[in-house]
Parts: sequence; structure tokens; C-alpha cells
Amino acid sequence: MAKYAILAATGRIGQLTTRYLLDNSEADLVLFGHNAKQRLAEFAGDRVSFVDGDLKDEQALQEAFDDVDAVFLAYVATPDLINPVIKALDASGVKRLIAMSVPDVYQEVAGSFQAWYREHTGLVWKTNYVDTIDAIENSDLDYVILRTTWLYDNPSKTDVDVTKKGEPFKDAQITREAVAKFAAELLIGQQDYHRESLGIGEPNTEWTKPSFY
Repeated sequence: MAKYAILAATGRIGQLTTRYLLDNSEADLVLFGHNAKQRLAEFAGDRVSFVDGDLKDEQALQEAFDDVDAVFLAYVATPDLINPVIKALDASGVKRLIAMSVPDVYQEVAGSFQAWYREHTGLVWKTNYVDTIDAIENSDLDYVILRTTWLYDNPSKTDVDVTKKGEPFKDAQITREAVAKFAAELLIGQQDYHRESLGIGEPNTEWTKPSFY
């Protein structure tokens, strides 16, 4: 039986991914986060275990990674958080990591969306999010980085437009539900990407700004 760990599971995308996996797979789950057992009590059951911990706590991370097949970091981590995660993965022998990030770490945001994005997000390629990306890409992990554009909620919108590293990124928005579904599909093997940095957005949203602004 497959087993997956979801880090930052108490967040919105972590919870949506948990629900999708429980409803659409037979996998067992380890939910990791601050006060995870209390805050995620709705997911309690035979297939779910909880690890209360901080992303800087390598011992707690190794506990969460025990006997798991893959890990989803449902949070955009800074270097002080990603480095303990990578160390704990190495110590546990787990190779598969799905990790969230943001667009423009490679200065790839383009088209009519570029001006608004950089005005409201800043110059991402000058932040330490680049160091996070470098740490993942320089590891020996079987990673997928999800550079996720501006988020909103809509359960009916779960299609994903995928661009690869080196390609321009133009999509203005994506739902949290779509991100969660795509991450879950990566975990269970329905999406087949390996050692890739993917830009993900909602199809047909090459706009000057998200529709909710």
C-alpha cells in the first residue's frame, strides 16, 4: 500500500490534497504540521496518521517520512525550511518530493501578466526563493517543483496549464483545488514528471491580472 506524507498539511492546499487522496486513492497518509492532530481531526481514520512538528525539526520530519513513498510540501518554503526537509529526506531514503514555489524565480513571467505580477509580487528572482529552488534542483531527489501563480478557490476549475523551465509563464491565476489535484496526481503517478520545475496556471488565463483583482 502506498503511503504519502503531506507537509504543512494544516494549510488550505494541504487539506485539499488530503481530501483528494482519501477520496481518489487507497493510499495511507501522514499529515505533518503544527498541532496537526488537533487541527486536522476531521481526517482521522485508519488510513491517516499525524505528526505534530515544525519544518525545521529534522527529527519530527524523519518520523513523518518513515516508510513513505513520496512527500508533498504544500507550502512555499524559504531556505531555512527546505534544507532540513532535504536532509530528513536523505536520512530517510525517500527520493520523491513535490514542492510548491512561485513563478519568476527564473525571470520567466512574460506577456501581459508580467507588469502586474512584478508590481504585486516583487522581483522574485532577487529573493531567497531562488536559493530554495537551487537547493532542490542541486539535490539527488526525484523532485517536481510547482511554480504556482495567483491562487483562488473554485472547486469546478481543476484543469492545469503546464509550462516547463525555460518556457515563458503567462497564466494569471489558478485554483487551490487545481493545485491540490495536480499535486495528488503527481504523488500517485497519474502525472509523470521527474526532476522538473513546472509552472502551473489555469488554462486560458493569459491576462493582465487575475480575474479577482
